[in-house]
Amino acid sequence: MWTVIYIAPSAKIAEKIQDKLTAEGFLVKLRQSGISKQYEILVPAGEVNEVQEVLSTILH
Repeated sequence: MWTVIYIAPSAKIAEKIQDKLTAEGFLVKLRQSGISKQYEILVPAGEVNEVQEVLSTILH
């Protein structure tokens, strides 16, 4: 099962985050949100904790 871990404000930002997470070895999917042009970043539910740690370093 896939879980949303972040909602990016644009496709460009979503793709950058996806590239960085993929480089760390995580499976990542992007899905356009129903709200404006935002994109949801999804990862397998079993990897959420690990991905959140890496994501926090990517975002800061």
